[in-house]
Amino acid sequence: MMHTAVGWHVDLEFEEDDRQTRAAAMVRLPDGTEVRAHGHASRHHTDPHQPRVGEEIAGARALNELAMQMLTKAHGEIDDASGRVSHPIHV
Repeated sequence: MMHTAVGWHVDLEFEEDDRQTRAAAMVRLPDGTEVRAHGHASRHHTDPHQPRVGEEIAGARALNELAMQMLTKAHGEIDDASGRVSHPIHV
């Protein structure tokens, strides 16, 4: 059996102001498909200014959405190839 190493690169970009952090995630797959997702975090006015925490929350939400889109895409491909309906497991 031959093993093939495959890698994906996920781009994650942030936009921040004093109260909000927005994250945009994108992965380009070997077939040329791009999957994109967004995440958001808001800082409560009594919380200290911690940009890293906002990035972690917004980034995690964007990556979670990206993962859900990838699962939906994969199950659609399974369904198309098999002629039946697969049942994705939601994380």
